[in-house]
Formats: sequence, C-alpha cells, structure tokens
Amino acid sequence: MQVELNVNGKALSVDTPPNTLLVQVLREQLKLTGTHVGCDTAQCGACTVIMNGRAVKSCNLLAAQAAGAEITTIEGLAAADGTMHPMQAAFKECHGLQCGFCTTGMVMSAVDLCKHHPKASDVEIRELLEGNICRCTGYQNIVKAVQQGAAAMAAA
Repeated sequence: MQVELNVNGKALSVDTPPNTLLVQVLREQLKLTGTHVGCDTAQCGACTVIMNGRAVKSCNLLAAQAAGAEITTIEGLAAADGTMHPMQAAFKECHGLQCGFCTTGMVMSAVDLCKHHPKASDVEIRELLEGNICRCTGYQNIVKAVQQGAAAMAAA
C-alpha cells in the first residue's frame, strides 16, 4: 500500500505492506536511523518521534496509521544549516547522555515535554519522561538538560 507522509518537512510516498511499523519505514525505507528500536513494546522510548506536534512511540504505530501526518525525527530537529535544536545543544552541554542509545528518543520526548510543560519542575520532568528509559545515567544530567533546553526554547 502507498502511505503519504510528511517527514522532516518533506512530502513522501512510501510503498509498504499494511502491517509495517512506522519505525521500520523510518529506519529501513527512509534510512533515518536516528530513531532507534530498543524494546519493540513501546516501553523504552528509544523510537520516539514527533507526530502532528506530539511525541509518539513509532514502534507501536503502523505506518498506515501515520498516513497524512507530519513527522519529525531527530534528523529533522536541527536547523537546515546544521545548528542544533536548543534541546540537542542542552543534552550535549549538560552531558545528558552516556552510551547515546536512548538519547534521540529522550530528546524528542523532552522537546514535546517542554512545548506542553515549559516550566516543569525536576519532579514533573522525571514523571513526564517516565516512558523513556536510560540504562546508563542516573537521570540527573537528563533533567538538567531538559531544564536548560526548556529555557533556551522559551528564549528562542
């Protein structure tokens, strides 16, 4: 089946079987490998993308369900000239990552979190990121990064 998507600002049409997950289309057909597959059960958040302005787990969504949607992956978050999004820069500056596997999903969830909860407290950030798992950090630098990213997003 043909599925029409708008990915990172580009209108695309992909030919895919009806049972194909969005994460598979992004990684395998569109070669946007920044969206990771961690658990295949929507528990870890490594596959998080922004769809129609909200964070979604792309391993739990059929590509057909995303037909007509506007999708932003980590590859589409930075500016066209390569300037990092404020949240990406904050994760780098605050060392909100270690191995990096969860980072793309964490950043995408953090962008959504800050858009809808721009003044979230430490506790609220931890609660709102509950659907993203990091096995390497103690989350403190992630929380710092989200706070710094939120401030930079508000100032932009």
